[in-house]
Amino acid sequence: MTGPGDPPEGMPDGAPGGDDEYRSVVFDERFVRAARLQEFSADERLGEHHAPAVRTRHTWLRPGGSRQAVLLVLLIVLAFGTAVYMGIRHPYKAPEAVRAQPLRSSVVPLAPPGTVPGATPDDLVTHSPAAGYRIGAAGINLPVVQRSAHFSDGQIVTALTIAKDYLVRSSVDPATLTGGAVRPVRLLLNTGQLDQFDRSLGHPDDNGQDAATGWLVRFDPKRVRLADPHVRVNGTLNATELSADTLDVAADYTFVYAVRPAPGAPAAGGQHSGRPTPGAASLVTVRRELHFRIGRDDLTDHRLVVVQSSLQAGPLACSSKPADALRPLLAGQHADSDRPAGTDPYARGRANASLCGELSATSQPTPSHPIR
Repeated sequence: MTGPGDPPEGMPDGAPGGDDEYRSVVFDERFVRAARLQEFSADERLGEHHAPAVRTRHTWLRPGGSRQAVLLVLLIVLAFGTAVYMGIRHPYKAPEAVRAQPLRSSVVPLAPPGTVPGATPDDLVTHSPAAGYRIGAAGINLPVVQRSAHFSDGQIVTALTIAKDYLVRSSVDPATLTGGAVRPVRLLLNTGQLDQFDRSLGHPDDNGQDAATGWLVRFDPKRVRLADPHVRVNGTLNATELSADTLDVAADYTFVYAVRPAPGAPAAGGQHSGRPTPGAASLVTVRRELHFRIGRDDLTDHRLVVVQSSLQAGPLACSSKPADALRPLLAGQHADSDRPAGTDPYARGRANASLCGELSATSQPTPSHPIR
């Protein structure tokens, strides 16, 4: 009988096989148990020179991994470095602040040609050149503006509005006119002019810089009071670009006030000017020409620099000293015959800068019912 695994007819003659082929190889049982089996991996079976078909991706390159964080850090560092560089080597110059120049001012009294007419305030205004003037702030209208090379139309309107506020507070406000608080005017000034303003109000002088009436319109409350709180106003206001950072605003306005004597007031023009007519009002005309400088910082701070102020007021006596306040001639009074002392150009020392003009007859009211 054939053994297991043998062909049915047995092994062919001469063919190897059977137990005789492996008789020389005998494995001891202990040898078989101690044998170490090792199965090679696919890479080991392919050999050490085989290149993998898929490369290994590092963790920081995986989508959603830390690569985005690294890139974000690099962008932040780059942006910070650029900001520092631009801050140190900025190609544009910062706008220069407007230097607060000292105010240069002049105050010229205008003497009437005859006796100052007196009547009621309404009668005086109706029969004067101020009949068509508007009242108060309504008489200061902003012009139509267009943008300039370096300022938008909105910035120019802001500059004109600041100038208008200054004109109203310094020429129309009853508290200012009667010697009251000046803080509303002071708040509109560039901080570089505050010392000069305080000096002018505290120690006024007609030296061309320290006249209180160069900054504002003020009547001597001991001599004059307002007969009508309504101030008639007419004039022009315009702005031009002075430089890339500065606007020049020019104002030319005429203000007309109705006044009467304060109780117990002395004669405003001296002993030769006559006594004022009791119960009668008179008109005082003040023309103010001003130049303002307004820089970009001033637009934000709502401030300005008053560069130049020219004031002409009448009727006043030529001997009047209007540096601190205006002391107009009242109804029934007339100008003194004296005139400012002559100026000697050869003399050393302070020059006499006193000026006086004449108030034209056509500028005086002709009331229909004068009070005498």
